[in-house]
Amino acid sequence: MMIKEYYKQICAGDQVRQNLIALRDELKEEKKRREFAYLLGGDFSKLCELLGDADPKVRRNAASIMGKMESEDLLPILFDAYNKEKTLFIRADYLKAMSGMDYRSVLGSLKERLAQLREAEILPEESKHVREEIHALQEMVSRYEKRESHRFTGWKEPLELILVTNRCQREVTARQIKTGKVTMLAGGIRVQNAQVGELCPIRTYREMLFPLESEESLGNFVTGQGMIDDRIGAALAESVLKLARKLHQGDETFTFRLEWKSKTERERKGALLRRISDALERGSGDALINSVSNYELELRLLERRDGTFLPMIKFCTIPDTRFAYRRESIAASIAPVNAALVAELARPYLKENAQVLDPFCGVGTMLIERDRAVKAGIMYGVDIYGEAIEKARINTERAGRQIYYVNKDFFEFEHGYRFDEIITDLPQVTANHPIQEIRELYRDFFEIAGGYLQPEALLVLYTTEPQLVIEALKGRGGYKIAEKHTINEKNGAGVFIIIKK
Repeated sequence: MMIKEYYKQICAGDQVRQNLIALRDELKEEKKRREFAYLLGGDFSKLCELLGDADPKVRRNAASIMGKMESEDLLPILFDAYNKEKTLFIRADYLKAMSGMDYRSVLGSLKERLAQLREAEILPEESKHVREEIHALQEMVSRYEKRESHRFTGWKEPLELILVTNRCQREVTARQIKTGKVTMLAGGIRVQNAQVGELCPIRTYREMLFPLESEESLGNFVTGQGMIDDRIGAALAESVLKLARKLHQGDETFTFRLEWKSKTERERKGALLRRISDALERGSGDALINSVSNYELELRLLERRDGTFLPMIKFCTIPDTRFAYRRESIAASIAPVNAALVAELARPYLKENAQVLDPFCGVGTMLIERDRAVKAGIMYGVDIYGEAIEKARINTERAGRQIYYVNKDFFEFEHGYRFDEIITDLPQVTANHPIQEIRELYRDFFEIAGGYLQPEALLVLYTTEPQLVIEALKGRGGYKIAEKHTINEKNGAGVFIIIKK
């Protein structure tokens, strides 16, 4: 009823701008868009008329509503209005309205307009609105004209880079690095004279980042008034392009996404991110193009304690196939990098061709990573959730492994021979599984686990409830904790390596 009333008042010329805004907000829901389309019955004449209104905000909101109608008949009308529009701050709104349509018939004209804007000298007071128009055009052009991605070629270049790792277990990754100088950082490790090709296969780091060299300090990149220093923006853009072009084959233009790690308020941060992105585009002569999707590099600005910024790049052009097998997951699934870390911590205890059981196997990640660390023999995964078992089979096939999966409660599982090893991600406390339930589960687990194991067998247990493991083992014979490793200092999550006596 409100939609009908808003439109009635618009047609009567009563508070047109306010009613257009209210109508636009109502049309955010698909059901209401269908209701409005039914009300119009294909008659868009009033909305088209409003594109010629003297009030630019009326024109903007009329165009926005027309874009929500998903009518291809409106494309030439919106495109004509866009070409005639002289008010800069609403030109991007016409483009956004057309972006939901099949606009291939005007794609050539949009490309020409984009080229004109990139070559034009933009006045400072016009910069914000012109950049918005450029961004909208870039998104529209790239949708139908996919740029050929750059190919990363810097596999053997001696580089400085940072591997982001588990904070508590940086050494696990460090000792796998054979080339380059390693320095420990708070959240990872810095490697100088590193080769990307040698580091990529390591399974225990989360991200690979490349610090940037810039002669300009980023301390005053963002001023107290929220303005952007274009000189520093140009210097940063130059550093980004220098490294990106050195390590890639392809044309001179790169798409990027910007992420700013700081304590700045969210609303202010969003506005500053847009200004920084604009400064980088201007400083690069549009050789760097901000893109919300299909970006080739992610530029990180990490705020230091002194207020300056450390700029780093994550290259999305470097294929990370380490965990490509893990297509399927469930909410409780362990992250593959954490499973790899568990296996690496346990490596000194793992034996080739061991018969391995995971009694809470989930989607199979722990067993697959264990087998990658040291080749196992027969492997069994048990889980009470049928969905997890089906997904585990898919992941295991993609990993090229052979694992036998059983959809059953572990406490009802039966097997004809004993295993050399249990490796698992133990269940954790949740809203649906309170602490007392998990406490009893851990006790029952250690009560019967020994019956599945050979003498001197190994248990590798990842848990977010380490206190419950210690409690369940207290006063219980038959098990000896060989090692305990912390994975998360905040919640105490860790890995227990236990030997069955």
